[in-house]
Amino acid sequence: MIYYGALLTLAGLLTTQTPADTRAAIEQLIKQSGAEVAVAWRPLDAKPGEEILINVDERFHAASTMKVPVMIELFRQIEAGERKLDDTVLVTNQFTSIHDGTPYTLSATEDSDGEIYKAMGTPLSYRVLVEAAITVSSNLATNILIEHLGAKNVQATVDKMNASGMQVLRGVEDQKAFDAGKNNTTTARGLLTLFEAIGKGQAVSPSSSARMVDILKRQKFVDGIPAGLPPGTPVAHKTGSITRIRHDVGIVYTNRPYVLVVLTRGIQDPKVADVLIASISRAIAASQAGRSE
Repeated sequence: MIYYGALLTLAGLLTTQTPADTRAAIEQLIKQSGAEVAVAWRPLDAKPGEEILINVDERFHAASTMKVPVMIELFRQIEAGERKLDDTVLVTNQFTSIHDGTPYTLSATEDSDGEIYKAMGTPLSYRVLVEAAITVSSNLATNILIEHLGAKNVQATVDKMNASGMQVLRGVEDQKAFDAGKNNTTTARGLLTLFEAIGKGQAVSPSSSARMVDILKRQKFVDGIPAGLPPGTPVAHKTGSITRIRHDVGIVYTNRPYVLVVLTRGIQDPKVADVLIASISRAIAASQAGRSE
């Protein structure tokens, strides 16, 4: 249903000229999907009012998009001299539930990356851990980082960046906390703010922002935003997925780089959700084609 609807909509997108036209096309895609969707788009050099904001303050489960503020906090602590990127920490698989303080472990079969588990009991650098957390969305690497950086520190940095739409309470796979409704959540506006800061060189520092962009550009999951773009278009992005949740957010490096956030909830098949995200990305790209001013 959404595949066919997306193709029909795209036929009319090639002549899209204004954000209002593009917004209407995106709203039609959302309607056809039957899902709950939030979209935020804004060029890094946006003029006043040059943006598309749809349901941007609706709260979603953050899924793995919360790994981006973890990365930002790592670089903040490095800039503050509290640690170095090549410092090492021991790889362990025991964490503490924020619900009742009991221990829990992660399952390698439920993780998108199994490589970090092979290093159990040995030291790995923050450089390796943050690369795995972002590019292959390693849950284990993320939890190790949070264990050392502190979830409260991550949130404090997010709040200072005026991106409180992102709420980082805990690590990944804390089932007791999940059952109690204690989850990491986000809004499209919060993620838009974080990625604008990274793209503008304002996340921690210009050099740290550039390092974060490089890591995000090495993202391995490319069926969302990148799939809607001309081949070879650089994208610094992060995906997130749990049951009936599928997100992608990133900086698209066209003639005028822009941030695009697409959050979805309610689509059972991840492939269908990816098509929706790619279709929205394609709509934005079509509206920007040939524009350099």
